[in-house]
Amino acid sequence: MSRITVPALAALIAISVTTFARGQESKTAASTSGATNDEQAVRQVTQSFVKAFNAGSAEKAAALFLSGAEFTDDAGNVHKGAAAIKVVLGRFFEKFPGATSTMTADSVWMVSPTLAIEEGQRLVSTKDDQSSAASFYTLVMSKQQGQWKIASGREVDDDDALTPHDRLKPLAWLAGDWVDEGSDAVVQISCRWSEEKNFLLVEFNAKVQGKPAMKSNQRIGWDPLTQKVRSWVFDSDGGYGEGVWSQVEDRWVIKSTAVLPDGQTGSATIVLEPQDKGSYLMKGFDRIRGKTAEPDFEVKIVRRPPAPAK
Repeated sequence: MSRITVPALAALIAISVTTFARGQESKTAASTSGATNDEQAVRQVTQSFVKAFNAGSAEKAAALFLSGAEFTDDAGNVHKGAAAIKVVLGRFFEKFPGATSTMTADSVWMVSPTLAIEEGQRLVSTKDDQSSAASFYTLVMSKQQGQWKIASGREVDDDDALTPHDRLKPLAWLAGDWVDEGSDAVVQISCRWSEEKNFLLVEFNAKVQGKPAMKSNQRIGWDPLTQKVRSWVFDSDGGYGEGVWSQVEDRWVIKSTAVLPDGQTGSATIVLEPQDKGSYLMKGFDRIRGKTAEPDFEVKIVRRPPAPAK
């Protein structure tokens, strides 16, 4: 769209055609104003969707789509019709109550007076900002009976927009002080964010019959090489290990390997399963120490109450 105004052009032509220039100026101004108003209206549809999404209203969000609209999510699933879009949004809000979204338009292309394409970036975060997902979006909008609505939409993962801290947000619930109290052993666990919040730092302090038995330090972070959450642990007795973490619904499955102080190697599958805000289960399977298979285990880890004020 040309940004040259008729008054600027008028300076280049003869005074004898000033009247003609003014007529053209009036027409051009009206055209530019109309295009600007339509672009603003298109952007407003997107922000209305954000407002409805953040309010958890599937009905209001779906009302912004044409009845025959089509939406393709970042997993490649195609949802046809505003009614289907309403259903999938409703299911999302039920599973993730309190989730919020931002949508930042990079460009709006007014293809015609009744057709527009908006492209930009979208970020969806769960309640308490514990998990985030970034995507690129494309919205095709159609103007019908003077009103702009979404005719089709598509989202594509934008993983590059997520920081190492964003990758760890699903594990934010681990932060805090925990304890596992057995019949003769107590394991105290303390988890904190690193200063730059790109790692979770975990300290394990085990006591058997009241006497110190083992201390371990673990660092959990995002591995950009393997594109997975990874952990490294170092034991006070000289042993060390690492693990690769995968999220399966609400659980975390850790494939871990270790080198023991005597040179033997070990491996295990560890599962962390949150129960509520104050506890989680830790389960161990497929445990191998050297050439010996170790029994499976399951323990309940509970959050330690804060120390009494002095």
